[in-house]
Amino acid sequence: MKYENTFKAIDQILWKEQGCGSELDYLEQKSWMLFLKYLDDLETEREEEAELEGKAYKRLVSGFYRWSQWATPKKRDPQTGKMVLDTVNAMSGDDLVEFVDQKLFPYLKDFQNTATQTDSLEYKIGEIFGELHNKIRSGFNMREIINMIDELHFQSAEDKHEMTVLYESNIQRMGNAGRNGGEYYTPRPLIRSIIKVVDPKIGETVYDPACGSAGFLCEAFLYMKDKIKSVKDHEILQKDTFFGKEKKGLPYIIATMNMIFHGVSAPNITHGNTLAMNLSQIQESDRKNVILANPPFGGNERGEVLQNFEIRTSETAYMFMQHFIKMLKAGGRAGIVIKNTFLSNGDASAIRKMLLENCNLHTILDLPSGVFTGAGVKTVVLFFTKGEPTEKIWYYQVDKHFTKTQPLTEADMEEFLALQKTQAESEHSWTIDATKLDDACDLSVKNPNKVEEVDERTPSEIAETIHALNSENQTLINEIMEMVK
Repeated sequence: MKYENTFKAIDQILWKEQGCGSELDYLEQKSWMLFLKYLDDLETEREEEAELEGKAYKRLVSGFYRWSQWATPKKRDPQTGKMVLDTVNAMSGDDLVEFVDQKLFPYLKDFQNTATQTDSLEYKIGEIFGELHNKIRSGFNMREIINMIDELHFQSAEDKHEMTVLYESNIQRMGNAGRNGGEYYTPRPLIRSIIKVVDPKIGETVYDPACGSAGFLCEAFLYMKDKIKSVKDHEILQKDTFFGKEKKGLPYIIATMNMIFHGVSAPNITHGNTLAMNLSQIQESDRKNVILANPPFGGNERGEVLQNFEIRTSETAYMFMQHFIKMLKAGGRAGIVIKNTFLSNGDASAIRKMLLENCNLHTILDLPSGVFTGAGVKTVVLFFTKGEPTEKIWYYQVDKHFTKTQPLTEADMEEFLALQKTQAESEHSWTIDATKLDDACDLSVKNPNKVEEVDERTPSEIAETIHALNSENQTLINEIMEMVK
């Protein structure tokens, strides 16, 4: 609750800031200050560990640019003996904003130039502050926020876990703030279920070319972290496992910080348009073992981007499907969220045929429209393995209504995960023979096992029921009117 109350209090302050008009701005501004406090705690932890081992540790952020120096200088309270904020030397008002804008951000941005390796935390810090902008114009508001964030600590596993959970909930709120953010949030129970089916293993590469806030990559890291058995395994997960790409600036920054918060110190996430990559130029060394993604649908791409694809289409999700197939290694596995219209849309028939011929599309998970809050679209999850054609496809239909107040939960996915292991038939699951599909390769969801409820009442019986309900409602209204007289 400590973190949650702090985040809410910060949002209330940011609401008063002229330059912060939405949840997207709130998250962006909280993020850079949270990140610097988190980084200061992380470097203190590493410094202490090095000291115990008799080694020296060189801090990345040093001197007056350390959080503990510019943000919250401390002095000892003569009465209590505790370290408290040095209000005399702690900047506030215009001095604080000027320092942040003209000294702190340029200093951190320059890490891109001073870092010796691009796959280092130092370089990632430079990237983050090369993209971010301070929108807080009141140094007094900033001082309030800094003081609140300084009360948070990220040195214990419990603290880090609580912070990442809350950060994820803030990303979800960013997603609900509008389409600009909604493109980047996939419900975590769904992501975790997809990962369990695909089952990435240490030593395999995991890729999301439309990573948004990096939900798939963060959850994949947490899933694989439990399988670490050696120092080498840890190093592999840190440096050689997770790869992402994001086109838009803010989610790219959020993705990078989200992964660092979750424990990946130098995420391999790049800022750019995946679809600008020509598929014919993809080499074997570029390919990945596992792809987990929820690519954006709709949108517009320049004419030259369309030329990069064997099957020409203006639908970005269909371009991404071709990219996924091309980027998987032989034997590689994928779990992809996509609009359910992909299964039957005539414009996608050639891509469906490509998928079925080059990959084993073994499972299709059908989801109701309420899974993605505010999106109003129905989606499916495609699970496939590259290297062998599809013969049988197992379908599972989630038959439940979800809302903002009753979202998808882990429990809602339990039956799917249990049945998927053996691809068993049930009221919600069935199998089709893909070899008998026609040239259109229509994969529409048609559950043959669901018993449809048929209303066998006559029209007059239905009318009588409606009349009785109306009479009952009128009686209740009359009673309420009498009570309030």
